[in-house]
Amino acid sequence: MDEKAASFLHLLKIMDELREQCPWDKKQTIESIRHLTIEETFELSDAILKNDLTEIKKELGDILLHIVFYARIASETNAFNIKDVIDVLCEKLIFRHPHIYGNVKAETDEQVKQNWEQLKQKEKGGNKTVLSGVPNSMPALLKAYRIQEKARAVGFDWEKPEQVFEKVQEEIQEFSQEVKNKNQQAAEKEFGDVLFSLINYARFLNINPEDALEQTNQKFITRFNHMEKRVKEQGKQIADCKLEELDSYWNEAKNL
Repeated sequence: MDEKAASFLHLLKIMDELREQCPWDKKQTIESIRHLTIEETFELSDAILKNDLTEIKKELGDILLHIVFYARIASETNAFNIKDVIDVLCEKLIFRHPHIYGNVKAETDEQVKQNWEQLKQKEKGGNKTVLSGVPNSMPALLKAYRIQEKARAVGFDWEKPEQVFEKVQEEIQEFSQEVKNKNQQAAEKEFGDVLFSLINYARFLNINPEDALEQTNQKFITRFNHMEKRVKEQGKQIADCKLEELDSYWNEAKNL
């Protein structure tokens, strides 16, 4: 037997044993482990951002465990089992890659993505509308990016980056005007438009806005931590310092 297949069967055997013998595992339901799956996904994301291959390997294992766990729970009511999960995935991959398993030509990744979205519409039991496949629970920034990608896949998109940047400037002006008008509700809506147009512009520049924002988050954290450390070295708290002093420590951090 192939080593990879043997390892997977070993995992399934362990899952069966845990489900039958462990009090905690026996108690779990599909609903009860949902939040844990979300947590594991974020932990994998952190490991990827750190480019920590050892941690990526561990976190992938945790997510694989959850997949096996869900399938095992579902099999107890004959809803589905791990074989069904794998079979459905294989069928989907073959159907959505006709340039590999059929006669369709797709020479670029953009063509592949467009074919993918169009094929999803044709699948039995697939999404009823182009955008219905975007999860409502997805974080807003990522959701905006995926909405725009899906719209592009069916031909609804700007033609040039310059057009998108003009839209960004237009939305900023509209937001600025509502701020001047002190219309809080309108300003919030216009700010959302600013963000949506910026995400759109980033997409045209092949910049992933989620990754870009996280880089800035980490940069801010690093600089803030340095500033906090320097303040503590003076025997003070941040709240006790004047802004000029904090700025000097912040500039130190920028030059590290």
